[in-house]
Amino acid sequence: MKIELTNLEFRRLLDMAYIGNWVLNSMRGNDRFTDYDEIESKLFSYCAKNDMDTLVEITDGVARPSDAYEQGGIHEAIADYEDSIFFEILAEELARRDMDFEPINPDNLCELTSRIDEYISEFEQNGIDNILLDK
Repeated sequence: MKIELTNLEFRRLLDMAYIGNWVLNSMRGNDRFTDYDEIESKLFSYCAKNDMDTLVEITDGVARPSDAYEQGGIHEAIADYEDSIFFEILAEELARRDMDFEPINPDNLCELTSRIDEYISEFEQNGIDNILLDK
């Protein structure tokens, strides 16, 4: 297979591969999906051939994202996504808790959506400042 990309398109592909591999493997410890690591490595190996040497490090013959790449803003993009998802999941979990974790069906979907929207609005205004836990 041959795919032709501009340098900008290739850079975007690197970002997508890195983010995808991060999502799949960052929490897996030694139980990684190595086939995704290998694909990421294969893509990053093309950096040197495309005047993007600063984005790749070769260690023991394996291409990996360089420190410069990893510190260049990609983790800020991942963090923005994680923050957004955190609040969405928290809002849904709190709304479902408020509804005693009833199974969602067409009859209570509007109520669930309304409660989620209220929590999202609260989080947008105050973050987690108003969340209290009783121990």
